[in-house]
Amino acid sequence: MEIARVPYIPETAPFSAEQRAWLNGFLAGMFSQVPAAAGNAQPDSPRVPREPLLILFGSQTGTAESLAKRLAKESEQRGFQPVLLPLDEYEKAGLPDAKKLIIVSSTWGDGDPPENAVKFWSWLNSNEAPRFPHLDFAVLGLGDRNYSDFCGASKKFDVRLEELGGHRIIPRAECDVDYESTANRWIENLWVRLAGARSSPGAATTITNDAHLPLPARNGQNGFHVISPTQNGSTKDTLSLFGKKNPFPARLLKNIVLNKSASAKEVRHYELSLSGSDLTYEVGDALGIYATNCPQLVDDIIEACHCSGDEPVEIEGSKMLLRESLTSYFDICRPSTDLLSIIAKAAPDCGLVPLLKPERTADLKKSLWGRDILDVLRLLPSPLPPEQFVLLLRKLTPRLYSISSSPKAHTGEVHLIISTVRYESFGRARKGVASCFLADRCGENSAKVFVQKSHGFKPPREDLPMIMVGPGTGIAPFRAFLEEREATGAKGQNWLFFGDQKRSTDFLYEEQLTGWLNRGHLTHLDVAFSRDQEEKIYVQHRLVQNAPKVWSWLEEGAHFYVCGDASRMAADVDRALHQVIERAGGKTTDQAAEYVAKLKSEKRYQRDIY
Repeated sequence: MEIARVPYIPETAPFSAEQRAWLNGFLAGMFSQVPAAAGNAQPDSPRVPREPLLILFGSQTGTAESLAKRLAKESEQRGFQPVLLPLDEYEKAGLPDAKKLIIVSSTWGDGDPPENAVKFWSWLNSNEAPRFPHLDFAVLGLGDRNYSDFCGASKKFDVRLEELGGHRIIPRAECDVDYESTANRWIENLWVRLAGARSSPGAATTITNDAHLPLPARNGQNGFHVISPTQNGSTKDTLSLFGKKNPFPARLLKNIVLNKSASAKEVRHYELSLSGSDLTYEVGDALGIYATNCPQLVDDIIEACHCSGDEPVEIEGSKMLLRESLTSYFDICRPSTDLLSIIAKAAPDCGLVPLLKPERTADLKKSLWGRDILDVLRLLPSPLPPEQFVLLLRKLTPRLYSISSSPKAHTGEVHLIISTVRYESFGRARKGVASCFLADRCGENSAKVFVQKSHGFKPPREDLPMIMVGPGTGIAPFRAFLEEREATGAKGQNWLFFGDQKRSTDFLYEEQLTGWLNRGHLTHLDVAFSRDQEEKIYVQHRLVQNAPKVWSWLEEGAHFYVCGDASRMAADVDRALHQVIERAGGKTTDQAAEYVAKLKSEKRYQRDIY
């Protein structure tokens, strides 16, 4: 039987890594459909069954989930039969019996797995975990080098699977915030290795593509106009939709400071128009904002580089003026490790050299707090050439904010509540990139936005009660939940715990919340204003004070939600929840932990933390 040769798009082709990967899969599928040469046709030959491929993801904000879905789609084009599930659903996925496994996972907190991978890690790291002598696996990790245990969760998964007898297909990849290029290279290498591992006489016949896709056509300067199959076999123009790679220019309708004048905070309510877009969202989703950097900081960095800003620099094969690149393309707040290393070599007495040692990561992070790229550039004895300087910068990434509105209550609009970051540090004024962009510079202009779908942070069934803990801007998704339930007439009871600094100045959405309470839409509203009394009171204290009623709600099937700061608040609320179960439920510490674990497994304990 003659087998059609499948072309390979080389590295030198004028396409991005992602485009090459897509084209390689597309062409493999297309050529697998070429009939055998005349006289050699075997119409009655059985099709080679697709090889199972298990793809599990651990995702907090949706990026890892999105990459996992991409892998599942591409694996189908290469003849695999993918099963795609969150890591915590490893039992449903049949992991102990799997032969090939791909894990894509982010890291949360101090090297911890994301919410939908906690159960998986607890099982994998226990004595109950089985051996995997027949498992081939690969791990793709997502993280942020600003944290001490970079990609810590994926490292743990990778090492533990090998300890249990698994065989690594390719080395683990560790992606920083600007993850695309690293992830693309890893995915391309993965398919090459998997194809090699499966190669055998006639193996090429298993490379199939269920949909007959037309060749992609150029779409201006934005790359390819890709047609991809939908579940029903029809085609859908994926780049005609607005999304992360093609954000929608949303017009800012309202920009309102929610705090009273005497407040120590500046929290703003924003309303943006989605009119003219095909963007849709559900409560619980997040909105991504592509902001531009502060013009003053851009000017100061250009001056520190002894440049005019009109110098051309090359970025991914294209030319851009230095000022434009520093304004809209690069992160000029957080110094990269590469930049710090170059500065440490050029200025060995600046104090960075000892801090760059692996064991001093925490000290380096502490030293850099409140400093930006301008601060470290001023340590250099002479400025870096612009072409070298930009190669040492991170890509400016979008900021994600929990949506604070229901589309049923505000047709064609999306609302956000954001704390504006402004502070003094080392003799200079500092500004948050996205928060100050929206507060000061968006104005009549538009903000480039996209919707980041939630991985399960949604209100419960309409008849079930819900308990929401959202201090400060953590109230955002719960305002949306309550608007949604009001719009749909949901009968379930609603209990909100809200906290901030002072009632007189920081009671966010007070009129709307008290209106809901008076109408009975909010069954209970418990507030904690930390600075209204000598001893600070927070939402976790209110939870414990209401332990008997909270326990009764949980026993009646209530869903428990938390939104806000991950480093302190979320951990304090989690401890308070355990105390509630121990005290009001009469449980031991271990029994309370089991109860909370069951809440999580039943998706009744959800957190949107950052």
